[in-house]
Amino acid sequence: MARLQPRPAGRQKGSIDVLPSGALRVRVYAGQDPITKRRHNLVEIVPAGPDAEKQAYAVRDRMLRDIEERRNPRTSATVAHLLEKHLEQFSGAPNTLQLYRGYVKNHIEPLVGRLKVGELDAEILDSFYAELRRCRIHCTGSGLIDHRTTKRHECDDRCGPHRCKPLSNTVVRHIHFVLSGAYKRAVRWRWVAVNPLAQAEPPPMPKPNPRPPSAEQAARILNKAWEDPDWAALLWLAMTSGARRGELCAVRWSWISFEPGRETLWLQRGIRKSDAGWVEGDLKTHQQRRIALDTETVAVLRELKERCVARAEAPGIELPEEAYVFGGLVDGSTFATPDSVTQRYDRMVKKLGIDTTFHKLRHYSATELIVAGVDPRTVAGRLGHGSGGTTTLRTYTAWVAEADQRAASNLATRMPKRPESQ
Repeated sequence: MARLQPRPAGRQKGSIDVLPSGALRVRVYAGQDPITKRRHNLVEIVPAGPDAEKQAYAVRDRMLRDIEERRNPRTSATVAHLLEKHLEQFSGAPNTLQLYRGYVKNHIEPLVGRLKVGELDAEILDSFYAELRRCRIHCTGSGLIDHRTTKRHECDDRCGPHRCKPLSNTVVRHIHFVLSGAYKRAVRWRWVAVNPLAQAEPPPMPKPNPRPPSAEQAARILNKAWEDPDWAALLWLAMTSGARRGELCAVRWSWISFEPGRETLWLQRGIRKSDAGWVEGDLKTHQQRRIALDTETVAVLRELKERCVARAEAPGIELPEEAYVFGGLVDGSTFATPDSVTQRYDRMVKKLGIDTTFHKLRHYSATELIVAGVDPRTVAGRLGHGSGGTTTLRTYTAWVAEADQRAASNLATRMPKRPESQ
């Protein structure tokens, strides 16, 4: 491998080597890599051509200026390594952390994880987002089969040719936020000089469209649920409190106050999935909240407690105050898992012919409160939104408009009678 002779202008830094292909490799020492503790070299290949030598010297001079001005990448660590260190220091909700780790494993690492942190730029990111919007499994061509299950099975008509399905704009935006947060740390750690995510264009935020069940559909759901009063009590509380499914599964009897005039539900913990399975942990926003209960909800919970006490007394067990309200055993020592709640609800509404999900009961609670005239800040407090009402307003704007229309109609009925036209 030949090396170009340095230009006679004093001591030269860096080297320019001629590769067998005729291309020139520019290499400049940039200090010790803080991750590997080895020499960190900036390397760039200049394609062969009549101006290759001139371009190579220009590249070397640019590298030297970047090093002098501290604008060069300080490490050869990969994007995957950066994300690993970033998520180790992530301070958000545990469920969010688990979600982000899934995005890294399934989408980021396979496509851009091996790139060095300094190689990721806006052009690569735009191509990356385009691939995410093309196929969620990042298929490489035809001949694939979409199987009905990942377990061993005999293929039937439910297994067919693969059809590319894009990731939703929301998921692509989440992936963008993961990378953006990681690169903000990288800039602060001086792994890179600039955050390339600032120049990337993720897909636009989708317009909020909660689509909760209507009042008529909610009535049908509850009427069907009353075939099992305990199950109906859970759905009733979901509709009236707006609590998340993991929060409902974690409710204990000691969190419910039946004291006259102070009937409240105190949400303190939530059930979430971890590497070890379903566990009890902090709430999503890390903030406990108390929710006032109406008379009917209190009556539903009183009747549920009476049934739980009676079932516990049959085998001679005293139901403890710390028992789970929606537990699986008569002593209330175990909690219902969020996935089991969702699956049971999905089966029930499918039989009813209603296209909805358990999470939309939370939307139902919020929209009914807003339409009834409750201010968004109070609704946000009941739902546990941490933005003081901003998220609530952004998500439920359509129902705020509906409430405004109802207010206008009510006002019209109170206006003085118009004089009859002559």
